Amino acid sequence: MKYWIVAFLSSLIVFSASAQKKDSTIKKKDRKRDVLMQTTMGDIVIRLSDSTPLHRDNFLKLVKVGYFDSVLFHRVIKDFMIQGGDPNSKRAAAGEPLGNGGPGYTVPAEFRKTLFHKKGVIAAARTGDNMNPTKASSGSQFYIAQGKVFTDAGLDSVERFRLNGRKIPAEQREVYKTIGGTPQLDQGYTVYGEVVKGLEVVDKIAAVQTSKAQDRDRPLHYVRIIKTKLVKRKRK
Repeated sequence: MKYWIVAFLSSLIVFSASAQKKDSTIKKKDRKRDVLMQTTMGDIVIRLSDSTPLHRDNFLKLVKVGYFDSVLFHRVIKDFMIQGGDPNSKRAAAGEPLGNGGPGYTVPAEFRKTLFHKKGVIAAARTGDNMNPTKASSGSQFYIAQGKVFTDAGLDSVERFRLNGRKIPAEQREVYKTIGGTPQLDQGYTVYGEVVKGLEVVDKIAAVQTSKAQDRDRPLHYVRIIKTKLVKRKRK
C-alpha cells in the first residue's frame, strides 16, 4: 500500500544529511511568504493557511531544507488531483511503484470548516481510516486538487454517498458549481493552503499520460519539482 490519498504506508525515512545542514528554523517573516514550486511543466505559487499552523510550519520547514527539490509528482489522476512529496521518487527508476516515502512522522489533522477542496487547494495525503482513526497527515506527501465542476444533483449525491449525509454549505456548493474541486474529500483530509498562481500548470500536469501497470497513475514521463523556495507574497 502507498501514500495514496485514501491509503498509504508509513515510512521511516529521515531527512538526508545534506538537508539536515540547512536551517529549518521557522521565522515570523517566513509565515508571511508564499512558496514557489518550480516544476518541469511550469511554476506554481502556493499560499499556506494560518488556520492550519502545524501543517503550515511543517511545509515551510520542508521547503527551507530543500526536501521537495527533485521530487516527482508520482501519482496523477485527471479531474481529481496531482500528488507528490515522496522522497523515494528523486532517483526512482522508470516503472518503479512509488508512494511509500516520507520523513518518518505524521502531522495531527487540522480540519477547518472554512477550508474545503475547491480546485487548487493543497492538502495532505494520509493513511486510511482503518489504520489511522485520527486521520493524521503524512509528514511530507501532499496533493493539489483539480477535481471537476459539479451540478446540484452531483453534490447531492456526494453528500449522500461520500459524506455520510453531511451537508455542504451553500457558499461552498456555489464554488464547486463554478470553479470545481473534490468535495468528496472534505473534512477527511487536511487542506492547508491553495495555489494563487499557476493553476494552468496544475491542469497541464493532471493531463499527462500515466501508467496502468504496477506503478499505476505514475506519469509515463517524469514531472519533477525542480525546486521550492519562499518568495515575497503578492496580493491575489
